[in-house]
Amino acid sequence: MPQNERLLTVPEEDAGMRVDAWIAAQAELELTRSAVQQHLERGSILCNSTTPKKNTKLRAGDTLLITLPEPEPLDLIPENLPLDIVYEDDELLVVNKPKGMVVHPAPGHPDHTLVNALLYHCAGRLSGINGVIRPGIVHRIDKDTSGLLIVAKTDRAHLGLAEQIAAHSFTRAYEAVVCGRLKEESGIVHAPIGRDPRDRQRMCVTEHNAKDAITHYSTITELPRHTHIRCVLETGRTHQIRVHMKYIGHPIYGDPVYGRPEKGIEGQCLHAKQIGFVHPVTQQYLEFDSPLPDYFCAVLRALS
Repeated sequence: MPQNERLLTVPEEDAGMRVDAWIAAQAELELTRSAVQQHLERGSILCNSTTPKKNTKLRAGDTLLITLPEPEPLDLIPENLPLDIVYEDDELLVVNKPKGMVVHPAPGHPDHTLVNALLYHCAGRLSGINGVIRPGIVHRIDKDTSGLLIVAKTDRAHLGLAEQIAAHSFTRAYEAVVCGRLKEESGIVHAPIGRDPRDRQRMCVTEHNAKDAITHYSTITELPRHTHIRCVLETGRTHQIRVHMKYIGHPIYGDPVYGRPEKGIEGQCLHAKQIGFVHPVTQQYLEFDSPLPDYFCAVLRALS
């Protein structure tokens, strides 16, 4: 099946839902309800091989074929931007992304991204598996999350790294400052994450169209009204740590989406501090650690 096609089957528990509402609720598609309705009008969504109306009620076992348009490639321009490269060889590199830098171009952020900088540094030699918009990007961290990120130069490196991510064999440890003091020094949040049906830009803990998500957390330092913690990801869902910490009542300090903005910091106080993986070509285990950045240390001092 082509990469831009999705074949979905309606489960019994969703019988009776409108087709536009059901498709919009499928987190992996990342489509708003209005976007779904546009696709329906264009005839790019079929239900049991016929074109449904937007208010068609679905039945258990209905099969939907959704053909999404190929994303229009952005005119990516290599930019000579500063990069903090922690490791590099012919297959991959590990970069320490600063807070505030977008990983790849998107509407509203066409340039000054990590990808623009990588295209310049690597002279365009990046894995093409994720397409022209996200060359070399194996995994992502949010704009206002700082820290370590692996970038693939070759397709074989990209495939090998992606297999490790799928097998949850990466070591990924973050540090964060969360609101409040934890009742227990350590714990595990095991709660599925999916798209928030009320706001498609957010994720939430939900049982509906969600993916399993596991976060291990432990206390590093107790502050008067906050806690400095370490989080280890067992899975890697969108906004996982931010969603899980909100779920247990301790949103990340400064998080404008899942908590509240704070003076003196743009976005959440969250840092991808450690990453470890088996090199997909040499089979050597590599592990890297990133010192806490200045903004993070300033937050710790202010809240102590």
